[in-house]
Amino acid sequence: MTPEPDADEVVRVAILDDHAVIVDGIASWIAEHAPDLRVVIRTTMWLDLIRHPDFPVDLVLMDLQLGDTVSIESRIRACRAAGAIVVVVTALDDDASRERCLAAGADAFVSKTFPVEDVVAAARRALRGERAPAAPKGPDGSGASDDGALEVSAPPEAALSAAERRAVGLYVQGMSTADVAASMDVGYETAKTYLRRARDKYAKVGRPAGRRAELIRRAAEDGMLE
Repeated sequence: MTPEPDADEVVRVAILDDHAVIVDGIASWIAEHAPDLRVVIRTTMWLDLIRHPDFPVDLVLMDLQLGDTVSIESRIRACRAAGAIVVVVTALDDDASRERCLAAGADAFVSKTFPVEDVVAAARRALRGERAPAAPKGPDGSGASDDGALEVSAPPEAALSAAERRAVGLYVQGMSTADVAASMDVGYETAKTYLRRARDKYAKVGRPAGRRAELIRRAAEDGMLE
């Protein structure tokens, strides 16, 4: 019998796909066959992922096509900035889509025509640091997607200035405050003030941003990672 991994060794996983049946199917397979992984977020909506109390996670299995207006590049960058490995699992398995996702920072790109065990194998390789190109096409070569739009409520407007938005956008993508200052050609204290004011404005409208992970969520919600 295979011993259960320690709690601190288990990889925390989020699954994002606009088909709930796919989300549940992947989660069920992982629960039964992958004791080293634990699904903590299941969702069909991007905003539900980044607003979830368990975000950020270690690994995100993400559909390429969702029924909202947030680009795949923004979604990948937001997850990567939060420290997550990103595996894109998609029915749109073509060279242009693969290159688009990998260029944005995805760690792997896998066709939905492959069984879940192959998706998990690709995720494990990515977790080991083996950032590889897309897997070959599956047996049927393609898959249909649902283009129906999902309605999401807009978060309260924090009314950041252009400079504050710029500072936040740089900071949440991994820059230090000093790096933000250099990139914006302003002093360190000025950059620090921009970030403090942005956090304060978010707090005033009920959108916590005190921690970097929270600020990443706010930036993703407000389209700063395009």
